[in-house]
Amino acid sequence: MQKARDLLRKYYGYADFRPGQAEIIGSLIKGTDTLAVMPTGAGKSLCYQLPALMLPGTAIVISPLISLMKDQIDALHGVGIPATYINSSLTTAEVNERLYNTRSGRYKLLYVAPERLESEYFQEAIQALAISLLAIDEAHCISQWGHDFRPSYRAIGPFIDRLANRPVIGAFTATATATVKQDIIALLGLKRPDTYYTGVDRANLLFAVGRGENKKEFVLKYVAANKDKAGIIYAATRKEVDNLYIVLRKAGWPVGKYHAGLGDDERRKSQEAFIRDDINIMVATNAFGMGIDKPDVRYVIHYNMPRNMESYYQEAGRAGRDGEPGECILLFGAQDIMLQKFLIEQSVLDSERKAGEFAKLKSMVDYCHTPACLRRYILEYFGETAAAEECGHCGNCNDGNELVDITVEAQKVLSCIVRLRERYGINLIADVLKGAKNKKVRQLGVEELSVYGILKEYGLQELKDLINRLIATGYLCLTESEYPVVKVTGQGAAVLKDEAKVWQKTPKRPQTVTKDNSLFQLLRELRKSIADRIGVPPYVVFADSTLREMCEHCPADREALRSIKGVGETKLVRYGDDFLRVIQQYSAAHNRALRPAPTAPPASDDNGDDTPSHVVTLGLYQAGHSLAAIAAQRKLKLLTVQDHLMRCGVEGYAIDWSPLIPARYEALILAKIDELGAAKLKPLKEALPDEVDYAAIKATICKHRKNLIQS
Repeated sequence: MQKARDLLRKYYGYADFRPGQAEIIGSLIKGTDTLAVMPTGAGKSLCYQLPALMLPGTAIVISPLISLMKDQIDALHGVGIPATYINSSLTTAEVNERLYNTRSGRYKLLYVAPERLESEYFQEAIQALAISLLAIDEAHCISQWGHDFRPSYRAIGPFIDRLANRPVIGAFTATATATVKQDIIALLGLKRPDTYYTGVDRANLLFAVGRGENKKEFVLKYVAANKDKAGIIYAATRKEVDNLYIVLRKAGWPVGKYHAGLGDDERRKSQEAFIRDDINIMVATNAFGMGIDKPDVRYVIHYNMPRNMESYYQEAGRAGRDGEPGECILLFGAQDIMLQKFLIEQSVLDSERKAGEFAKLKSMVDYCHTPACLRRYILEYFGETAAAEECGHCGNCNDGNELVDITVEAQKVLSCIVRLRERYGINLIADVLKGAKNKKVRQLGVEELSVYGILKEYGLQELKDLINRLIATGYLCLTESEYPVVKVTGQGAAVLKDEAKVWQKTPKRPQTVTKDNSLFQLLRELRKSIADRIGVPPYVVFADSTLREMCEHCPADREALRSIKGVGETKLVRYGDDFLRVIQQYSAAHNRALRPAPTAPPASDDNGDDTPSHVVTLGLYQAGHSLAAIAAQRKLKLLTVQDHLMRCGVEGYAIDWSPLIPARYEALILAKIDELGAAKLKPLKEALPDEVDYAAIKATICKHRKNLIQS
């Protein structure tokens, strides 16, 4: 695998692979059919791009969307890898030219849509092509039990059968149940495949559910608090997208919209503006996203609950693809359930598949209601039963809010609904509680009721939000009718009888955080100007994580810049001097020292090659060995093994910190670090429970190092 690591360093600018990548690449290189289930952002594309460079011939990549192909090709050209695509956006002459150049050996990767495989002309044209690898992206689309079934994917199996020389096959997807994995293997005809499952957890993402929120108010406040960040806001219908787009545009935010009701040209322009950072907010239906390879999306807000967990996790997973922190917030309202039920009923699915969709919808509703760890719920849904009881990093585990007893207010709402004989909707109930004097209230003649105006000190919208919260938490329910009526549940009846109390958390409101990002902003502006000049998205030049590392290290020269993750040989030559110039000017103006290139670490004396000792430790740790077992095997002190992992964390290796950090204490450790600082460990140890050892404190500091540096 040394050759693979050399190519990784040369083209992509990374010293080592992410978890699972090396094994998948090794499987394909040795000619074994491979199925890889890897979460969004785990580096699936590199798992077939590197084998394409190493194997003789050209790799064919089957990709579902034109925009995704173009983004991938831009990124490959950006690092100096010859690649092209063939799709319906090209003329016949352009297709012929690209096929000729591919047969002439000018490209290492050829991207095509699955529909192209059914063309007899295309099948004949590639018979003479030396195909090194056939990679199928979004492979779950081949299964009717997947969340995004596409009939065009069924052409792939017959296409493989017709090839004169069958290449090695690689199938890649982010989410797949056991049934979907079986379908992929059978329908693609994979032969004794190696199957890799790297887990679905996205540790850098924070998941939260807002129940009964005033959605528009929440979005406006959130966008204001994150005005310099790129984000996607998903809504369930075109009408909802259009309305929210107007609201945000009137508020002055740079926003685009995307749904199937818009023309092709309008959708394309909106998507390109988002990818190129001309706008940083996209409001869209689920028609938008699969073709988006934008790594620096910092938040995804679901304005409505999606139909199933697969769709939600894929859409939410478009945040933080660069490994940097991202937020995934679902704004749940009881009406969302009825909307999704209606959409399922209106679909053309057979009865068996409809039943399956309703079961998936129930799991999604349960996710919105659960008071337990959201990350654990997601991981268990996808079959990861070893998930921690609490992650310490989701809206339910770590929202920083205290429970408030709202029993009295809830009883007043419940009493009002009973007095109104459970015959009206949310708006009318709120009017009565407020003591409104509008025409509808006067016509009903409810002014004499004891509940009229019983909560007049509240704003009308506050009352609607309170009712929605009681619905979301099961004290009330809505009828499934064209005009939903609010009813009291058995749980609500117990509250009315003083047999139960209502405790709820106050809704979390986003707060604007001011950080010194001046060098980062300067580098972003330079990146944008270069990207506009050469006609590519900014992330093709450098990822946000690469820019942040430049800010942290302030490289003095090309050699020092070469050591930054994400700076490969091609990008160093093309852009290095421009970025060094900005860094040097900033450092001189702010009296910051420039760092030379790091000296190479000494070769290890106990592993028989030139792999640094701390990296050897990491390899054993990632293979599942406990810290104690590693210490015994390598004849090291346990403290040394812990320090090895800390060093790997500082150097940017991907590390699962959960065995070192007790999940229930992570938020507390961070709070104490914020209070006492991280310079000295002893004060932190003394301020924390006895169960929190020094290793947990150091691991927490290392895990959250970037955020702590920026704070």
